[in-house]
Amino acid sequence: MRHVEISAFIPGANPTEVFDTLSDFARYPELVEIVRAVTVTPAVGDGPVLSTWEVLFRNGILRWTEEDWLHRDRLTIDFVQTEGDFEELTGGWVVTQQPDGVGVVFYNDFDFGIPSLATIIDPVAERVLTETIQLILGRLFEGATFPPARVATPAGHAEG
Repeated sequence: MRHVEISAFIPGANPTEVFDTLSDFARYPELVEIVRAVTVTPAVGDGPVLSTWEVLFRNGILRWTEEDWLHRDRLTIDFVQTEGDFEELTGGWVVTQQPDGVGVVFYNDFDFGIPSLATIIDPVAERVLTETIQLILGRLFEGATFPPARVATPAGHAEG
């Protein structure tokens, strides 16, 4: 299982507004070409949002559906793949108020389920994921910078 963590700092931002912007997944294809499509099905009651993703990777398209648990009161998003091209895919977003802005951490654990190719595919996927998340954050939030991780990720993964 590969772990990726990306930190960002958004100067002068409001944490609730950052959370609301991040959780608008349907907008991501407008921001970067690598994200071809995101279809969002709203939550029913207190349940998760369902999002279906199509993302360019190498010479093909990765597809998956995930449950997205939006915790606006805690400013966290947890997600877990329910079906798709990964053997396992979990992660989330953590938004925190900082003295002069907002900190954002994206974390992700993934496994393609092909151990013989993991040493080849996983580093490429990690690089593409890091570049894509940084590009999305940079386009969503003017002035975003990418310091080393400053916020610990929550214990466990998406709840269900």
